Amino acid sequence: MVYAKSKEQKLWKKHLISIICVVIASFIMSCNIKSFVRAGNLLPGGFTGLSLLIQRIALELFGISLPYSIINIALNAVPAYIGFKTIGKKFTGYSILMIVLNSFLVDLIPAMPITSDPLLVSVFGGIFNGLAISIALHGKASSGGTDFIAVYLSDRWNTSSWNFVFGLNTIILMISGVLFGWEAALYSIIFQFVSTQIIGQLYQRDQRTTLFIITADPNSLEKALLTYTHHGITRFEGKGCYKDEPRTLLYTVVSAHEVKDVVQFVRTYDPKAFVNIAKSIKIDGRFYKEPME
Repeated sequence: MVYAKSKEQKLWKKHLISIICVVIASFIMSCNIKSFVRAGNLLPGGFTGLSLLIQRIALELFGISLPYSIINIALNAVPAYIGFKTIGKKFTGYSILMIVLNSFLVDLIPAMPITSDPLLVSVFGGIFNGLAISIALHGKASSGGTDFIAVYLSDRWNTSSWNFVFGLNTIILMISGVLFGWEAALYSIIFQFVSTQIIGQLYQRDQRTTLFIITADPNSLEKALLTYTHHGITRFEGKGCYKDEPRTLLYTVVSAHEVKDVVQFVRTYDPKAFVNIAKSIKIDGRFYKEPME
């Protein structure tokens, strides 16, 4: 959703959407942990995986049963503080809500293994984990831990950093492999890889799309479009060869999740405009991104 449009939304509606996304994401992630993850002795990566790793070390090496909720909340305290200072207060607040809700749901929901096949567990567990994180991100929240790092680096580097986080999670999983055996650790890496790919497909805030807008009414459209998107626009003058009439090309880059709204906005000013939509692999330079708040 483009910045100008989101600013017009009622505040209560934005809060409601965020809370609904957090509740749904927390429930999916908790059920996933108590079904696929626990059934395959997997570690989902991030601070969720680190919490499970600490819980397992305490139980198997020291005979101490630690509540998942206490470990997960304690580990996320520092990243939450960093997120509060660097990303946004609302984003951090919703993320804390998800961390607490997910932590207690994991302790409350009974174990419900669906399958014991390690490949099915790692693939479908990764799908549901990526789905849960994507829903949380859509609601301007995260599952905490390394998600804070991913969002911060994405805003700082102006590109997706989920593959970088996948590398960090792989290190955690390698430690698990050394301590508890490589089979579960390797399946956990598959789990994390699938989860990362799902996030990359569903979460489009870090993806860029180039729009080439050919119009016969550029003056009113370009000013309105600048106000609507807050993105820069470059104007080229040309001629339509079919009718031998003057045409203007407006070139702009927007976030992938803004494309539908922007195209509809262009149609309100020029229903006959020709819009070419091209995926941008990477951009280098200033790019306005809607603040997380």
